[in-house]
Amino acid sequence: MKELIEELCAKPVVEWGTVNYESLGLFLNALDRGQIRAAEPGSDSPTGWRVNTWVKQGILCGFRSGNIVPMGGQFFDKSTYPLKDMDGSVRVVPGGSSIRRGSYLAPGVVCMPPMYVNVGAYVGANTMIDSHALVGSCAQIGEGVHLSAAAQVGGVLEPVGALPVIIEDNVLVGGNCGIYEGVVVKSRAVLGSGVILNSSTPIYDLVEDCVHRATDDLPLIVPSGAVVVAGSRAVTKGKGPEWGLSIYTPIIVKYRDEGTDTRVQLEEWLR
Repeated sequence: MKELIEELCAKPVVEWGTVNYESLGLFLNALDRGQIRAAEPGSDSPTGWRVNTWVKQGILCGFRSGNIVPMGGQFFDKSTYPLKDMDGSVRVVPGGSSIRRGSYLAPGVVCMPPMYVNVGAYVGANTMIDSHALVGSCAQIGEGVHLSAAAQVGGVLEPVGALPVIIEDNVLVGGNCGIYEGVVVKSRAVLGSGVILNSSTPIYDLVEDCVHRATDDLPLIVPSGAVVVAGSRAVTKGKGPEWGLSIYTPIIVKYRDEGTDTRVQLEEWLR
């Protein structure tokens, strides 16, 4: 399918025929079923993940080729990206949620209203997406993840080579967290309420006595099992000391242990 999509994206839409639109439909159906992904685990990458650029190209191609059509009520959107057809394997509680075509939700996922999953996203089995949570375009969410209320997982469609946000298996994302710009959260990490992570936010690790940063070659990576809380550090330049200023910073205060595991079992009571 990779070669087919690359060939399709190289053509102007005005030159498309019926076969081309059928190919796009097959591509979107494969995304829907989780058979292809915008990013996937790859041992040859230092992050443990590799981008499938051609998949992101195909998603953009779908936007380019779609027409604006009514979607019910006051809503109008691209004809290529209606709401996703769902079945009973995913629990979607009524009340204002939307899940777009071209996203994959594995069996056992629970969606609490209102929430939103965008095109290209992948959500693993038994993950909880709580109220007001967002899973952005092409974000990759593992199994057994809890996205707490108002958690925002940013999306990345362009540039097509950019790694989307990755949240691996059994991660707890606390309420009002924001994870953006291709951050990779490794398995079993815990992000306390209000933690904001992006490519310009260093994480101060009090346990390992080091600072985790994004580089030109690597995104910000939250270590496996890290427990991250929102903290602050003093501003030592300019008027900072005089005015008593501090700046937000995430801090690793511990690594996950049996006590942490006990406290993050709340979602099991909600299923």
